[in-house]
Amino acid sequence: MSRGRHSVFGALVVVIATILLTAAFVVAAILAGPQVQAFLVRAVLVTLVIFLIILFLRYFTLLWFAYLGHAERNVLGVKKYHEMPSVSVLVPAYNEGELMDRAIASLMDLDYPEYEVVIIDDGSTDDTLARAAAWEGRHGPVEVKVVTKRNGGKAAALNAGIAASKHPFLLCMDADSYLERKTLVRAIEHFVDPSVGAVAGNVKVENRGKMITRLQALEYIEGLNMPRRAQGFVAAVNIVPGPVGMFRREALEEVGGYETDTFAEDADLTLKMISAGWRVVYEDAAIAWSEAPERWIDLVQQRYRWTRGILQALRKRKSLLLKPFPDFPLWVSTVQLGFEALVWPVLNISAHLFFAIVALLFGAGELIAYWMILLTFLDLVAALVTVSMEEESLSLVPMALIYRFVFILFLDVVKTFATVEELFRLDMGWGKLERVAASQ
Repeated sequence: MSRGRHSVFGALVVVIATILLTAAFVVAAILAGPQVQAFLVRAVLVTLVIFLIILFLRYFTLLWFAYLGHAERNVLGVKKYHEMPSVSVLVPAYNEGELMDRAIASLMDLDYPEYEVVIIDDGSTDDTLARAAAWEGRHGPVEVKVVTKRNGGKAAALNAGIAASKHPFLLCMDADSYLERKTLVRAIEHFVDPSVGAVAGNVKVENRGKMITRLQALEYIEGLNMPRRAQGFVAAVNIVPGPVGMFRREALEEVGGYETDTFAEDADLTLKMISAGWRVVYEDAAIAWSEAPERWIDLVQQRYRWTRGILQALRKRKSLLLKPFPDFPLWVSTVQLGFEALVWPVLNISAHLFFAIVALLFGAGELIAYWMILLTFLDLVAALVTVSMEEESLSLVPMALIYRFVFILFLDVVKTFATVEELFRLDMGWGKLERVAASQ
């Protein structure tokens, strides 16, 4: 049997087994006597309490450390360079012709004394190369260079950009994003500390005209940036995001640059850097605005790839999970990455399914309603705090009313299927998000 067929068969076995176990539980609960049903109700109550404890610990730990990181950055600040070192900005691009001019134009307006822009055309079949070539040359303090290569994926394109660039610090961004003016100034400050190998920036959703993109805007703030801010407080950020991340060239060269054998090259590189002893921090004022998927199918494809890529990176760097010392915060951050990608989606789906069955069979609907209200209140508080820390629009906070029980549950289902398929090594491709160029 081929690997692809074996993977599909294995995934179907897992899905069918889950359905059969759920059906068996329902039948057993219906046929059981009053004593057994009373026992099941008590078991549900204990399970509910345990689930809520895990959830509250997870949320409030992240919120507390995120607040500490926010306070430290805004009250104490960081040391600054007396003279700004030169920076190379790398922009890998594959069929991004619609957004190429906007991305490059944003780089011409950065508040920084001297830097170069290296655009890497990864074998595009549209007009990406032609649009990039029109910008090549010197533009005041900015030198624009264009490199073209056969299509080999984002990691290979970034490695080509690293080889073609010349400055000691490199900022990597996506061609579908654009940077705010202070991004370079704020990110470079952290490299005064010679132990810092990378700075993770702050990714925000640009297109917010639809419900799906507004939910993603809240998710980026609450679900992605809040953990990254908390991790930044202990210099243990586990993913430098693709749309905006700055690196020390020395660190990149030491670890050998990007690798092409995962679907999350940013997570893989970050884990490789921290395993080599480099510190990775977060800078909330290094901002990239990125276009989020506007169709559910595109969102599914994106999160499917993210989940499988993170699991691939963790498999490669699994030794990090076995070394809680000497860097305990780093170990916790790595374990959290695995927990969020592998354990939490299954736990969340199982809890919702379990409590729904109990509510239907044993008349515990009132208890489940209280549970849902409590979690919704928790999300509203988290949304309000994180949106305030990022000085974002408060209009995103009401999205928390459907954030957990619709959006996050939907994504956890996608992540769970991606996890099953990754465990069975089902083949997959990159896919390509359809661009809408919302701001043009």
